[in-house]
Amino acid sequence: MHDACLKFSDFTLGYDRHPAVHHLNGVVRQGSLTAVVGGNGSGKSTLMKGIVGLLRPMSGSCSMASGTRLAYLPQQSELDRSFPARVIDLVSLGLWPRRGLLGRHGTKDRQDVADALMAVGLEGFERRPIDTLSGGQMQRALFARVLVQDADLILLDEPFNAVDARTIVDLVALIKGWHGENRTVMVVVHDLDLVREHFPEALLLARQPVAWGDVHRTLSPENLLRARHFHEAWDARAPWCGPAGHVHDQHHHHEDEYPAVSSIAVQRVAGRAKS
Repeated sequence: MHDACLKFSDFTLGYDRHPAVHHLNGVVRQGSLTAVVGGNGSGKSTLMKGIVGLLRPMSGSCSMASGTRLAYLPQQSELDRSFPARVIDLVSLGLWPRRGLLGRHGTKDRQDVADALMAVGLEGFERRPIDTLSGGQMQRALFARVLVQDADLILLDEPFNAVDARTIVDLVALIKGWHGENRTVMVVVHDLDLVREHFPEALLLARQPVAWGDVHRTLSPENLLRARHFHEAWDARAPWCGPAGHVHDQHHHHEDEYPAVSSIAVQRVAGRAKS
């Protein structure tokens, strides 16, 4: 059995006391590759920010294995590309956990940056301003920064958005390479066909976990329908509440933890259908 890299205990995140991720329990195994999926507003990016610590939990906790080195890649839309920086400057930021922001870069550091740029297909782009890069080139540069960080846990928020098909193929290969090195990787993905083809595990969110585990069982038509119904029934104005019929089980069998949405969601949908 693999050790836990992350452990969620009644983990609830939200904004202005309105929950966006509701009562998440379970573990992310060391060396696992997990796609985080769900509709718009289902809490995927919020979960990533909660794991990193950019958002404090409303209740519960997320604990990380001791000594875990973390790399987080946010959505491109959250990055300021107008900042006057070159590709080499952006990638070199990945060195700061071990060198500090003002630390001097040695020969090995410069070689690591060069190797990372070559690995993502950006050799020769070192001095290009980042505001001249295409969406795909920018994402490659950001992946190079993650490569330099040499992290144990890698969180990627929608890395395939606004990039070309060739770049997606190359980025998926890098993600699979990290998985092969026993790094723990969680990726927010919208394309369910891509998830089914390349990811062994998935976490399906609809503000609360609907299913979690083997990708094909998690993305079954029944679970996807449940997620849709729960998402449609959600009242954004509702205050924070306790778990409704939630199973507080933190074993590895995620698909057994979250077999369906709560009965409250089903009742709301039924009520709307009658009205």
